[in-house]
Amino acid sequence: MATLELIQPVAGAEYWHPRTETMPREELRQWQWRKLRQSLRLARRSPFWSARIPENIGSLDEYFERVPLVYKSDLIAAQETAPPYGILPSTDPALAIRHSQTSGTSGNPPVRSFDTARDWAWSVDVYATALYGMGVRARHRGMVAFGYGLFVGFWGMHYALERIGAQAVPIGGLDSETRVRLLIDLRIDVLGCTPSYAMRLLETAREMGVDLARDGNVRIIMAGGEPRSDLTTQAIANGFGARVFNAAGTTELGTVNMFECPHRPGCCHIIESAVIEEVLDPETRQPVGYGEQGVRVSTGIGREGMQLFRHWTEDLVVKRPWHECGCGRTWDYLDRGILGRADDMRKIRGVSVTPVMVEEVVRGFPEVDEFQTNLRTVRGLDTVVLRVEPNGDAGSDLAALGERISNAMKRIIGLRPEVEFAAPGSLPRFEVKAARFHDERSE
Repeated sequence: MATLELIQPVAGAEYWHPRTETMPREELRQWQWRKLRQSLRLARRSPFWSARIPENIGSLDEYFERVPLVYKSDLIAAQETAPPYGILPSTDPALAIRHSQTSGTSGNPPVRSFDTARDWAWSVDVYATALYGMGVRARHRGMVAFGYGLFVGFWGMHYALERIGAQAVPIGGLDSETRVRLLIDLRIDVLGCTPSYAMRLLETAREMGVDLARDGNVRIIMAGGEPRSDLTTQAIANGFGARVFNAAGTTELGTVNMFECPHRPGCCHIIESAVIEEVLDPETRQPVGYGEQGVRVSTGIGREGMQLFRHWTEDLVVKRPWHECGCGRTWDYLDRGILGRADDMRKIRGVSVTPVMVEEVVRGFPEVDEFQTNLRTVRGLDTVVLRVEPNGDAGSDLAALGERISNAMKRIIGLRPEVEFAAPGSLPRFEVKAARFHDERSE
């Protein structure tokens, strides 16, 4: 059986894989084509992919032209023919050493995936590329704050810490107070979590009378798993006294596809040795140029079991050329990472609204600990109902706070919401992906 190539790292001062991170663009394109050819040969073993991928593809350009886009609904339908994996696998699932899946909170079946031993080694190595690029080194001690469940993302970070040689502290079943104490007692250098959970840890620390920027030792935070606003990033950085980095991936891909570079805040290099990324117009499905917003389409070039070709991710991104970053990598980057999701955008009275747009406004009010956005039909009109949970800094005049939030939403987004106040601690907190945006208009 054909196997996929995995180069062993020879870490340099800046790079986990100096060769692939700095090779000239034309050489990189040849590298990608060679890896893609290997992947396409393996894909002939998958009933799903062999039916979709034409024979005799002769170049990357021909691949983009002839291979159809694949959507999450296609993958779910294929796996449901014979759960758990259906007709998707390119190798025997008996070779799997790991299973992972999405939450399935949308009401659809979760996307399920497995890794062979080679796949998992590749996935962890790609994640190590990202962490090493952020500055994680063997001398560091890391904590990955998630429930150690079926979600693959932070499992990859845990094992990537070990791959680099850093110490990984497992805290899966612990509550937030215990995690705050361990951050301090163990002098944790590196923290991995979602932006929402980082905010939760800061809230918990404040309730405990702990200042994590003063009392803690965290210097690098990998806050991934969901889009976040600039104000949220700044609040996390100030609260921990740490540098906050971004990274993203998908269960379908099996690892991360990008990471934020220390040399240029907001510059999220695409890990182009492991994934081929296109950016397409959401309406025409045609490529857009550098600096234009579009939807990210991913092709994995490293796995043998569960493969991925031209996956329409729904992630909204803006690609920029590699040479605008001074780190020396020749990988293009996504400006500020994932900006939102095409399927999360909603039109309210002619105004396009996304979760990140609302978060950018609300995080500008330090008097608010948590919030929830509900889209409802009120008196026959589409309406944004913003539920906010005030903290001790809000004072007694909540009506005035609500008016200021409403005015800010109107000024920045163009919509005036109805603001409701929730009791302290009553709104949900999130360890993995936050779900603060609810469209109730069809209910």
